[in-house]
Amino acid sequence: MSQPEPHPGPVPIRRPRADQARQVADVLRHQIYEGAYTGSLPTEAELAGEFFVSRNTVREALSVLKNEGLIDRGTKVGTHVAVRKYDHGLDALVGLKETFKDYGDVRNEVRAVLHLAAPPAVARKLALEPGAQVVYIERLRYLGELPVSLDLTYLVPDIGEQVISYPLETNDVFSLIEQVSGQRLGGATFALEAVSADPHSAATLQVPAGSALLMAERLTSLDDGRPVDLEYIRMRGDRITMRGNLFRSDT
Repeated sequence: MSQPEPHPGPVPIRRPRADQARQVADVLRHQIYEGAYTGSLPTEAELAGEFFVSRNTVREALSVLKNEGLIDRGTKVGTHVAVRKYDHGLDALVGLKETFKDYGDVRNEVRAVLHLAAPPAVARKLALEPGAQVVYIERLRYLGELPVSLDLTYLVPDIGEQVISYPLETNDVFSLIEQVSGQRLGGATFALEAVSADPHSAATLQVPAGSALLMAERLTSLDDGRPVDLEYIRMRGDRITMRGNLFRSDT
């Protein structure tokens, strides 16, 4: 197998300032997410030196982050982190209470518990007959006093009936499923996309309408492979970062 020929080297290109500012903003954004700045950010001059760009480029990058609500800026007080984001791991199958255990207490506002006929797509994913009854739970989930996610959960009926006999305000559904079934959860399929907050979801999560939300569909199965839990989860994109470790497989 022939090896690719080495390239003689990168060709310098004069890049627009907006492109450079975007590059600076992306790096700074994730430094903030990782807690690199517990107080003030470095000065414009210091950042310009770190990124080898002009102060005007740094100023434009900081304006991007300010418009996102991530930092505050003032002529006499400097630049400070305005809000904290919380890491939501993608490496393990855990509930929100387990995920955020190092950040504070998670509590649930139970907005609905219903018995309803499963829509065809829900029945198919849960391996049920069309129109089969499922248990539906809707919860607004808080970290301390901050609403962070709106969870819509469909459970297979035999397990769901037992789960809702427990207080849902303080328990993760995952833990209850394992408790009532006598089995461990085995795995889940997970899809994540960005959506704009509709007015109702925005009001519920206390964000402006049109704000970016992380929308997840998660189908969870017991360790014997039986699907038991289908969730649609809207998470605040301004307060949660999805984070995981990726490994390249052998090809």
